[in-house]
Amino acid sequence: MQLSEFRDRLNDRLNHADYAGVDASANGLQVGRADGRPVERAAFAVDGVEATAETAADAGADVLVVHHGMVWGGLDRVTGRDYDRVAALVDNDLALYVSHLPLDGHAELGNAAGLAEFLDCDVVEPFGDYGGVTIGQRVRAAESYTLSDLEARLSALDTGEGSVRTLDFGPDRIEDIAIVTGSGTDWIREAADAGVDALVTGEGKGKAYHEAREAGLNVFLAGHYATETFGVRALADLVEEWGVETTYVDHPTGL
Repeated sequence: MQLSEFRDRLNDRLNHADYAGVDASANGLQVGRADGRPVERAAFAVDGVEATAETAADAGADVLVVHHGMVWGGLDRVTGRDYDRVAALVDNDLALYVSHLPLDGHAELGNAAGLAEFLDCDVVEPFGDYGGVTIGQRVRAAESYTLSDLEARLSALDTGEGSVRTLDFGPDRIEDIAIVTGSGTDWIREAADAGVDALVTGEGKGKAYHEAREAGLNVFLAGHYATETFGVRALADLVEEWGVETTYVDHPTGL
């Protein structure tokens, strides 16, 4: 498969056009020559950084597919850290493909959908409005959780040195859950308005404590990295179906 076809098929499957003008990330192919470049092996990682690029290159990958790329709202200069990251790609003839918000909110391949499956929940409807698109899911558990049971289940994620934090201001039994992976505490009010029992996300902001307390909502902070491994893993499974060899680069941050 040529890199141009690889790019176009992922762009279409992930509905990138719907997020154009909304996402600060430059989604799609960020580094690489699409024309005439074959893709026989693809690596997948959460973060497009020097460490994951070098590991992907060592694995013989032609392209690294990530959730967090290198270009956010423009790239003025390629110096310092940016130079090192680009060099790790160019020196190894490794392309970089990125899907940020589209991979958060995708109903089948997305981070929130994958986390819902991990929690044995059924997706009810999209959740988490962001500039007219959605980046999460509202889900319902097959069996209700206690606070401690849900925290224990989330603790099984790849958190590295991190741990799950719980703001327990909601009901003791949890069945209806809103999921926004990564940094999702800005959606506490939307979750409360939706009447769910808990919001599950990755990391929080200082204001989240009082917002959750005043809303009477449980909020679980299970790690930015840990909650966003699902999308790239799902993409790896998809790309394998296309006949491309895949490898997953796990580099947990504990955050």
